[in-house]
Amino acid sequence: MVKIETKLPDEKKSRKGGKKKASKSTKRTAILVLFILLIFTIAFGYWLYKTVMSPNIRTTDGNEVELFIPTGSDYGQVKHLLAEAGCIVNEKSFNWVAKKKDLPANIHPGHYVLKNGMNNNQLVNMLRGGLQTPVKVTFNNIRDVDQLAGRIAKQIEADSTSISQRLHNQDYIGQLGFNSRTIPALFLPDTYEFYWNTDAEGFVNRMFQEYNKFWNEERKQQAQAKGLTPIQVSTLASIVNKETNMSDEMPRVAGVYLNRLKNNWLLQADPTLIFAWNDYTIKRVLDRHKEIESPYNTYKYAGLPPGPICIPSITAVKSVLNAEDHHYFFFCAKEDFSGYHNFAKTLSEHNHNATRYQQALNQRGIK
Repeated sequence: MVKIETKLPDEKKSRKGGKKKASKSTKRTAILVLFILLIFTIAFGYWLYKTVMSPNIRTTDGNEVELFIPTGSDYGQVKHLLAEAGCIVNEKSFNWVAKKKDLPANIHPGHYVLKNGMNNNQLVNMLRGGLQTPVKVTFNNIRDVDQLAGRIAKQIEADSTSISQRLHNQDYIGQLGFNSRTIPALFLPDTYEFYWNTDAEGFVNRMFQEYNKFWNEERKQQAQAKGLTPIQVSTLASIVNKETNMSDEMPRVAGVYLNRLKNNWLLQADPTLIFAWNDYTIKRVLDRHKEIESPYNTYKYAGLPPGPICIPSITAVKSVLNAEDHHYFFFCAKEDFSGYHNFAKTLSEHNHNATRYQQALNQRGIK
């Protein structure tokens, strides 16, 4: 009889051993995959951090760079402007962040300041959020609103034509309380902060706000005490402005003209004749200049002219409001050409001062 032996238990052991080996191999593979994923994640995270957060703006000598984005610009134009600025180190990384943060669909016009060391995230957030930096707008020594329009157009996006047209629009300026002759009184020369992409209407409306802020109740009462409206104060201030450049002398000059107004004298202000002739090359007003037919001829017509002959400075306006209380009725430029004037209470005294000045003009060949 033949004995048959079975090896089932050994097979089970073999299977168990195989399973253990397979399990170890799977774990090793899983660990390896996880390790590779970890390395990839770290590498991607490092790349992402460098792309988003690393400095990508490098300016010359560390100076700020101004970026002006015109109204209506698209993303392509913004990229072109940035390329022209030449301060982005890696344009590809900026473009990647810009698209991820949807900058192409959120372009805002304006004036932006790029600082050395800015990263893509900061730059994109600034542009996407329209976080522009205001510009300082300054104007002074302005003859008329057209010259003002040209000066302002160099500092904000609005062009001179649109500003000038706005200031010549009778219906519009009428709503503000002005007309074509009085509109220069609206403007108070100073330095103001504006967003660069301000349009013509926005500029004028802001100036109207500044006008109302300046003409508070206290100043209105000062004007009223002198028998003047705010516009009339500006009109007289414009004459004072053209008579003297010396701010410390302006209140005295203003006092002379107020004395003439109070006593129903003709103002006889030479600068108004120059304005009437529209000839700013006139250095010496002659008798023939006094014959011009114009409401601005203060040698013919009593009272103030119908509006300012220039946009007066704030100093001149305040000089009228705080004019000196004195008894002078005349003044004449000093013969030393210092820019100051000799003041007189009587005509004979004035004629003496005028003769000395005329002699000085003749000596210098000024006609």
